[in-house]
Amino acid sequence: MGDAVFELLVRERITAQGSMPVNKLHQASVKYVCATAQSRAIDLLTDHLTEEEADIFRRGRNTHGNNVPKNANPKEYRAATGLEALFGYLYLKGETGRINQLFCIIWENLVLD
Repeated sequence: MGDAVFELLVRERITAQGSMPVNKLHQASVKYVCATAQSRAIDLLTDHLTEEEADIFRRGRNTHGNNVPKNANPKEYRAATGLEALFGYLYLKGETGRINQLFCIIWENLVLD
């Protein structure tokens, strides 16, 4: 659930910048939803999370999975999974305001290569 919520927020922000071909939209969004970018994103949020949110992130990060994509290292992939767990948790709780608050921190501060 969290991966869909995060990707939707990314696509909303990108499309708000103006109309573009579908392929260009996809390429732009992939830069933000890949494990490397999501790993950097959670680093930006660490100081802004409540204790409960930090626990959800850690539980998501520590979930054992053996399917790490070839374009991500295991540490980044686990951090990305934790971020997605956090966004999914907040979505299921109906805390869209908090989701938007955290996403704004990411969007305004995430530097991509």
